[in-house]
Amino acid sequence: MRRNFLCILTGLLLGILLKLFVFDIKKIEGVSMEPCLKEGSYIMENKLAYGLVNPSGSSFLIKWSSPKKNDIVLYHYNNHTVVKRCVAVENEELEIYEDSGYSLVVGEKKIPLTEEQYHRIKYSESVPEGMILAVGDNYDESVDSRDYGFVSAENVTGKVLWK
Repeated sequence: MRRNFLCILTGLLLGILLKLFVFDIKKIEGVSMEPCLKEGSYIMENKLAYGLVNPSGSSFLIKWSSPKKNDIVLYHYNNHTVVKRCVAVENEELEIYEDSGYSLVVGEKKIPLTEEQYHRIKYSESVPEGMILAVGDNYDESVDSRDYGFVSAENVTGKVLWK
């Protein structure tokens, strides 16, 4: 009886530690990452991708890496966990155009902008130090860095491991 109790207790503690520090399963709510991530589907977050996340907040206890271009990352914004694609990293050059509609070009990727988004970021020549540009794959339906600005790499809590 005591041995069964210890096995169950050990399993529960291990599960809690894994969920707090190693991985988490999350349900996609919204269409901002379609077609890559469909609304209602589940993803696994690798919390160790960039460091050891502080489970009580959105900071790192120990950091060993930063998001890379094209990583699908998770971060906190407005008391919600957000899933977006990292389209540019610190010091990466940004080209912003207003001819024939507003757009942002990062590398070979052309991202449409609304007039409001254009006016918000038109003076940004590059991604600031310690920040990323995070954008949803479904440009028309995504609220992302184009709307609220660059995301601190320190706020990124993990990377999508599988979808």
